[in-house]
Amino acid sequence: MPGAPGSRRRRCSARPAPRPARAGARASRRAWRRSSAQGSRPAGIDGRPFTGAPLPSPGILAGVTELPTGTVTFLFTDIEGSTRLAQALGTGWPPLLERHREIMRSAWNAHLGTEILTEGDSFFVVFESAPAALAAAVEAQRGLAAEAWPSDAAIRVRMGLHTGEGLLSGGSYVGLDVHRAARIGSAGSGGQVLVSAAVHALVEGDLPPGVSLRELGEHRLKDLSRPERIWDLVIEGLPSEFPALRTLNAIPNNLPTQLTSFLGRQRQLTEARQLLTEGRLLTLTGPGGTGKTRLSLQIATDESDRFPDGIYFVPLGTLSQADLVLPTIAQAAGIIEPGTDPLSRLTEFIGSKCVLLVLDNFEQVIDAAPQVAELLGGAPKASVLVTSRSPLRVYGEREYPVPPLGVPDPRHLPDLEQFSTFESVALFVERAMAVRPDFAVTGANAPAIAEICVRLDGLPLAIELAAARVRVLSPQAIMDRLGDRMALLSSGARDLPERQQTLRGAIAWSHDLLEEADRRLFARLAVFAGATLDAIGKVVFDPGEHGDPLDAVSSLVDKSLVRQESEPDGEPRFRMLETIREYALEKLAERGEAEQLRQRHAAWVVDLVEGNAPRVFGDEQRVVLDQYEVEHDNIRAALAWALENRHAETALRILGATWRFWQMRGFLAEGREHADRVLAMPDTGDLRDARAAALEGGGGIAYWQADMDAARVWYSEAVELARASGDLSRIANAIYNLGFTYGLNRQDADRARELATESVELYRQLGDEQGIARAEWGLATTSYFFRDYQQGIDLATHAIEIFRRNGDQFMTAWALYILAVCNQQTDPEAMQRYLEEALPIFIGNGDKSGYSLIFDAFATLEWTNGDIPRALRLAGYAEATERSAGTGLAEWNREFAGFDPQALANDPANAAFFTEGQRYDLEQATAVALHRD
Repeated sequence: MPGAPGSRRRRCSARPAPRPARAGARASRRAWRRSSAQGSRPAGIDGRPFTGAPLPSPGILAGVTELPTGTVTFLFTDIEGSTRLAQALGTGWPPLLERHREIMRSAWNAHLGTEILTEGDSFFVVFESAPAALAAAVEAQRGLAAEAWPSDAAIRVRMGLHTGEGLLSGGSYVGLDVHRAARIGSAGSGGQVLVSAAVHALVEGDLPPGVSLRELGEHRLKDLSRPERIWDLVIEGLPSEFPALRTLNAIPNNLPTQLTSFLGRQRQLTEARQLLTEGRLLTLTGPGGTGKTRLSLQIATDESDRFPDGIYFVPLGTLSQADLVLPTIAQAAGIIEPGTDPLSRLTEFIGSKCVLLVLDNFEQVIDAAPQVAELLGGAPKASVLVTSRSPLRVYGEREYPVPPLGVPDPRHLPDLEQFSTFESVALFVERAMAVRPDFAVTGANAPAIAEICVRLDGLPLAIELAAARVRVLSPQAIMDRLGDRMALLSSGARDLPERQQTLRGAIAWSHDLLEEADRRLFARLAVFAGATLDAIGKVVFDPGEHGDPLDAVSSLVDKSLVRQESEPDGEPRFRMLETIREYALEKLAERGEAEQLRQRHAAWVVDLVEGNAPRVFGDEQRVVLDQYEVEHDNIRAALAWALENRHAETALRILGATWRFWQMRGFLAEGREHADRVLAMPDTGDLRDARAAALEGGGGIAYWQADMDAARVWYSEAVELARASGDLSRIANAIYNLGFTYGLNRQDADRARELATESVELYRQLGDEQGIARAEWGLATTSYFFRDYQQGIDLATHAIEIFRRNGDQFMTAWALYILAVCNQQTDPEAMQRYLEEALPIFIGNGDKSGYSLIFDAFATLEWTNGDIPRALRLAGYAEATERSAGTGLAEWNREFAGFDPQALANDPANAAFFTEGQRYDLEQATAVALHRD
């Protein structure tokens, strides 16, 4: 009987490797042949996601009327056996595939269909009316049947139609209706057209000639909660006998129906399914709220063809005794009386059947792991898929840590089209639309949505709870309330397990399963925003306590409360997701240890930055700056604690030892905010050395921001403290710094030269060759700003000899810069050479403020040479880099050189060049500067 459950079974001992990309995978692009966004695109008709180009963003769609909305009919198509045909025909396959497309498109066009996506051999088409969609499907099938295909390569296409609401959000069609249409299509066979009840109701009295409808009954479809009554078309003259529909009806199962669509996770699905193929025990691990259960259900659904004898979902969250696990599995499998030996009863029941057991929330009954392994040993064709916050640690287990969803960078948001491809964003949008159907991503709310996703660590549970608040709060209002994540995210669906109704409940579930030693470590680790084993040993353990940091933290890694990462040198690094860390900090406070641990943490940060500060100018500059960047959140946390608790010495020392990192890596605005607060702290009069170093830091930051007044105030106080100390080296350095504040803006030539000369003389008295070279470079810089170019060249030439001899790359690069700008008027070729030598030094060390000035100098050089387009491209890049880094020196340099890119860019003929440069990345800008474009 057509549509009756068939007897087709596939072997379950092994599944073929995932399908290779189909021939012709490069999709041809028509105006609307675009896919939905990665995070929310429907599954293709064969269950794989569509991966074509994204739809336009909502902002673009607002002015377009060609995409149907409202009540529409979705049509999905797919060639049956396309992979086999592509492999068998080789080069003969692409012409057949293209001919298939021509026939299909002719039918779509004849009935006013809007082609959304073509990927490989699949089509996704939308129609404004159900009769038109059905007529197009009939015409396409007749056209395919009439074609003279090769005898061994007949093209047979399965099709599925469903009518529903055409919702557009975030650059894609969204909602369950799209997924329903795709799943209906995937249930059919080649040559078959399946339609939903909604389509049936609209076309029943308006069928094309020679076409009738045949009811196939109610079927459960993968991923969807509501069963669907399905009909197929009987088309006169075409085959009408087909195998049973490929739905969940044909497989014994108790998989719970899902009320929401499954979004994203395509890479995780592919990788996890492959692991389940390679072994028979797969454990999905991760902290609460990462979506382990939802992913396991999707894997089970997608793998249903491999397990024709049954798929059994076994929720274990309510159990607390390991000896109840096997009886619970037996009950889920339909064994009415497991008896006193449930293992034997289960082994006998399963025998050689192809069965998949999905064991959910295994962590609190982890002692039952050996029983599961024993069960697999007695059931050679069975497989087990486990979700747990810790692995089972039994032979043959494969572990797959479930990562959070991908999140955007709030500091560098892409356009709305790209923005909506992030899985976390797609989840937020779809769940928000569930409570507020008119919700959409806009340019105004995108930054807040991005920040929400980032601050919630991409955790699906947290994002869903936040999206539910859209009913009464805007994304901006939600973001503003995320300071207390635990309180905000406290109202989940009432029919979910209690641990999944709130973010706190999800984390507390894991915490409550810990032994006391792990609870103590969990709370104490919260002081770190990521830590190495060495740092953990120094801060977390009490003085005199002898513990192994690796053994201690490994237990929390196993329980998915701490994540392990790798540092550039391969050493392990451990961190908590911020949502988990917030909970751990609460526990630390409850234990009464917060102040003690924060003080230890701050002391560790001080040792770290003061140990690294002298190395910023050495051969390891890049490595040291990278370490600052890795530990930046720890530095921020320690500095915030010191400010809040008036630990002035700690705050001063961190500022003095960190400011160069903020300057070089483009955090000047943040550094200035810290400097203003730290240097305004009272009661620092007795901390002369620490305050002097901090004043140098504050002055340096203000200088790089081109705030000469603030820089002069702080540098002047530093000079006073240095002179009071009587230390000639400190005096020479302090007046060296102060001199720059008079030279850059050409305010006082005599004072600038006086200070620079005094610094040189002091270093000569000390016999400090490196100090002499630095002071001579400072005097060369002053000479440049007062247009004494030859003196600048002479001084910089002498200084660079010393820098090179001492291996000081940092100052070598700056000497090359001064030599370059001093040669601008007289020797542009020399300027080019010096800049070309300096650029890779700054880039190699990741010195953003340094290479921004180099690119600005390149722009000035090209302007001097008369190449205005190249000059404006480089100026555009330099301006964008300066703006992101917070530097302000280039404006003074351009003004001094007479180069005004903004004035040139005001000419419409030039504006595009400047804008183009603003969009460059570092590699593109370098190519333009070095004439390699």
